[in-house]
Amino acid sequence: MMGSDRACVYHKKERYTDIRSRRYAKVEVDAVIVGLGAAGGVLLKELAETGLTVVGIEAGPFWDPASDFASDELHARTLAWNDTRLSTGGDPIEFGSNNSGRGVGGGTVHFTGVFYRFHASDFKVRSLDGVGEDWPIGYEDLAPYYDKIEKEIKVSGPRHFPWGEFHGPYPYPEREPISANAQIFRKGCEALGIKSTVAPLAILSAPFAGRPPCTNRGFCNQGCLPNAKFSTLIHHIPKALQAGAEVLTDCMVTRILVNKEGKATGVEFNHNGKMYEQKAKLVIVSAFVVETARLLLNSACPQFPDGLANSSGLVGKGIMPHSGHDVYAKFDEEIRLYKGTPVLAVSQDFYETEKSRGFVRGYSLHAHGSRPVGMASKLATKAGIWGRELREIMLEWNYYSRITVVGEVLPSLGNCVTLSEEKDGYGLLRALVSFSYGENDKKLIAHGIEKCNEILEAAGGTPAFVVPDTAHLMGGCRMGDDPDKSVVNGFCQSHDIPNLFICDASVFVTSGGANPTETIMAIAARTADHIAAQKYKGKLQPAAASF
Repeated sequence: MMGSDRACVYHKKERYTDIRSRRYAKVEVDAVIVGLGAAGGVLLKELAETGLTVVGIEAGPFWDPASDFASDELHARTLAWNDTRLSTGGDPIEFGSNNSGRGVGGGTVHFTGVFYRFHASDFKVRSLDGVGEDWPIGYEDLAPYYDKIEKEIKVSGPRHFPWGEFHGPYPYPEREPISANAQIFRKGCEALGIKSTVAPLAILSAPFAGRPPCTNRGFCNQGCLPNAKFSTLIHHIPKALQAGAEVLTDCMVTRILVNKEGKATGVEFNHNGKMYEQKAKLVIVSAFVVETARLLLNSACPQFPDGLANSSGLVGKGIMPHSGHDVYAKFDEEIRLYKGTPVLAVSQDFYETEKSRGFVRGYSLHAHGSRPVGMASKLATKAGIWGRELREIMLEWNYYSRITVVGEVLPSLGNCVTLSEEKDGYGLLRALVSFSYGENDKKLIAHGIEKCNEILEAAGGTPAFVVPDTAHLMGGCRMGDDPDKSVVNGFCQSHDIPNLFICDASVFVTSGGANPTETIMAIAARTADHIAAQKYKGKLQPAAASF
């Protein structure tokens, strides 16, 4: 593995240089990007290709799929951010492999590849349903970037997608064949008159750019060794390096630097116990919801005693995971949940608000595969199933089918990331994450579970158990036009510090009922266009001047 003893600096020729010999570290670059996941990878590529000098800094290693990814559930846990995060509230969020990644590619390295656009209604929740806040941008602002990304990475999808504003076609045809679990799901949906489709996936259904089509190996969450599944690690980062970007790995950014005029001047980072600085005209934070808020708060200084970009007091506030409850049923025939890509069939029939249900907003349903260790550990830790009962279930685990609810969670300021009093190995205060479901969230979850059981029964199964879960954390630095009610504007530029951008899932105003990766990437591509336009307008100047 390209870990901290070997990997640190990568140039356009992918040449390794020890950071101690990096004498040009004090040279000011146009932009430094903290975190190289879904957003950071896109930003690095797009900005480098416009001719900007860009450095991306990543806390984890530069993964090599051929040597670092394995068909092994336990080994795959190394891909996640496993540093301690303190979690509390009525419904504490589980971290580790369930959320952010650690390494170049971030969470895209171990996500399922489900690739949805948000619906137009997701951006107007306050106007339509009287809850949350409206985004300062709409679907129409992101539509060209959705198009761009889908074409660029060759998203595969159904011939017709019946929900939302985009109905296809996708650049690559739908994945075939689908798993037995997906077939069960579609059979149950059809019996109940619920529309379903093959999933839109950032996974190849035909060869592309030297990468093979998916063979249904099924280890999407453990890292795709053949590279059939997209990640910024294998797509955006190599293109960024080719365009002249630089990547620093195994480097933990500990502070954003600010001058007396209140402008960001770069970042401070730790590599192997030594501190370094990277000066930049622009600082872009794309470090995931928890680490982004934590870094901004830990960067408090005399000019900004409450943390950077926090004049509104909203940094870290209003975080939103998706409810991700797993609903299982047992069948008389073998389903073999481990076979095939985890999610191969979906439905968004319950995505939009239907007031007769007694709650607002909605959810997606996924026929979601599983692996034995993951299934057993969740049954034990989240469903409270232990001992003989757990053993008997796992002896017959091939007979179970599963549907996952991806439910929208409404924003609440009480759900937040703050700083604890406990310090980590870098001397930074650890994040304290507090989360509880609201009443609307609970009603939505109950409705989703009921529908899953109805679908599984209609397909011939016997409902067995429900595993509570969350995923896809969003919010904490929401965008908006009013600096008193938001942290960044519609281009992810902080209201308080003009040359500080925050661009990742933390800028989400509402969470939608769909996997957020494509929307994160679309926002990043739009932000990159905005930054590049400022460069050509002559506004990209040293940190002492205004952006």
